[in-house]
Amino acid sequence: MAYIVLFDGVCNLCNQSVQFIIKRDPERKFKFASLQSSTGEHLKEKYHLSNNIDSIVLIKDDQVFYQSTAALKISKELIKPYAFLYAAIVIPRPIRNKIYEWIAANRYKWFGKRDTCMLPNPKDKERFLD
Repeated sequence: MAYIVLFDGVCNLCNQSVQFIIKRDPERKFKFASLQSSTGEHLKEKYHLSNNIDSIVLIKDDQVFYQSTAALKISKELIKPYAFLYAAIVIPRPIRNKIYEWIAANRYKWFGKRDTCMLPNPKDKERFLD
């Protein structure tokens, strides 16, 4: 099964989230691409994603998930106890996404921003699609 996570490559919170996933994904299910990379641009075009997308995106077997749904579906595939976070899927999506949007709107202010996308460490390099 293919899992691709698209993330904001200049966002410190997003980069920390990618590192969080990598450390809790011993089966190496997830591959990653920044939204700003050529692979990210290609996938945005392929799946008709907005160029102004302000969300983590999960592509799983040609299905696209955004915002809190993407985050929860990612957590479901991680080691325990993180997989149990998926239980929050029962919270109505509009409520989950309001919280997600509030964090996303403040992520640069709270966590900062990089000038360039992160470079993966050599042992995880093959997990990055660009």
